[in-house]
Amino acid sequence: MITVHTEAQAFSTTECETIIDIMRNAEARDAGLVGQNRDHNLRRADVVWLDDVPEASWVMDRIVDIVRVANRNVFDFDLREFAESPQVARYGAERQGHFGWHSDIGEGSAAGKRKLTMVAQLSPPEAYHGGALEVQPSANVTTAPRTQGSVTFFPSFLLHRVTPVTEGERYSLTIWAHGPVFR
Repeated sequence: MITVHTEAQAFSTTECETIIDIMRNAEARDAGLVGQNRDHNLRRADVVWLDDVPEASWVMDRIVDIVRVANRNVFDFDLREFAESPQVARYGAERQGHFGWHSDIGEGSAAGKRKLTMVAQLSPPEAYHGGALEVQPSANVTTAPRTQGSVTFFPSFLLHRVTPVTEGERYSLTIWAHGPVFR
C-alpha cells in the first residue's frame, strides 16, 4: 500500500532552531531542480546543502536513525544509502516561495535511485501562512502536519508540492534515502 507517514517531534524545537540558524549563517543558493535546472514558475526557494556546512554533521546522524525506524516500521523498502546531502530550504513570502507538483525521482545517478523522501518541518506553524506540504498518494491530497519538529515520509515517486508562502517564511529539511530502482 502506498502511504504517507508522519512522526511527531522527530526533531526537538532546539534542534529545529539550530538547523534554521545554520541555514541563516550559510551561503544559500537559489533552489534548482534535478540536473541543476532552474524554473521559478515551478520552484522558488533558497537552499543550503548540509554536507557543505561542517557544524551540521550531527544532523545526518539524527536523520539516519529517524529514517531507519520509519522504513522498518512502515515502508520496508530496500534502502542502501543516502547518496545526496540533506537540504534545508527556505520558502519566503517575499518571493511567494513554493514548489509545484513534482516527484523526487528523476534523471541522474542519484535522483534515479531515490526511494523514500523525508521532509522535516523546522519552522513553528505560526511563523508563516501558506507553504503547506501536500502529498498525493491517491486521488486525495494529504496535507502534512505543520508541527515544528514533525517529519513526513513518502515514497519518492509520489506527487507532492509546497503551496506558495503568503506571509513569513517556512524552513524545511529534506533528505532522500536511496536503493535499487523500483520495478
